[in-house]
Amino acid sequence: MPRLFTALEIPRDASLSLSLLRGGLPGARWIDVENYHITLRFIGDVPGRVADDIVNGLDRVRRPGFQINLSGVGTFGSKKPHALWAGVAPSPELFALQSEIDRICLRHGAAPDPRKFTPHVTLARLRNAAPHELAAYLSGRGNFATAPFRVARFVLMSSRDSVGGGPYLVEEAWSLSGSSQGAASFSARASDAARIMR
Repeated sequence: MPRLFTALEIPRDASLSLSLLRGGLPGARWIDVENYHITLRFIGDVPGRVADDIVNGLDRVRRPGFQINLSGVGTFGSKKPHALWAGVAPSPELFALQSEIDRICLRHGAAPDPRKFTPHVTLARLRNAAPHELAAYLSGRGNFATAPFRVARFVLMSSRDSVGGGPYLVEEAWSLSGSSQGAASFSARASDAARIMR
């Protein structure tokens, strides 16, 4: 059973900007550029029926697209940093979308996510990074920012157990056009996604 999560994809120009942050930090295991994403809601390993119900619930999301940009770099794990990330500039539309997805997941049987939603793109996993080297890396890249880009859809992704995460597969996608089409314009329907997940 794959692990499931909803996410926003990162467009090519922004991925290129992120890729320029790679290197210069001993102890960092860098995430492959093609695996960059912004997690909206971690769902985890769930039975096929729960996955089916969540997908059907997400089919009813009706929101317009919006713009975001990536801004700043930081780490998770204050005493022992374990992940390096690029942040997302504040966006009410992003938080509203995430809140709706979270409610749908809870309503259809997913476990609550104990972590506060902190939108970010994971750049690297850290292992025994020296504090002074990490501080130098962060201070040298504190003004990182991408040009704004449009979020036109969100996706359901899956991952298998692996070191460092990935590869990630898009199982289903939903447009953010605000139209009544929802996910109908995509070839992978809910039943197809559920079959993949079983």
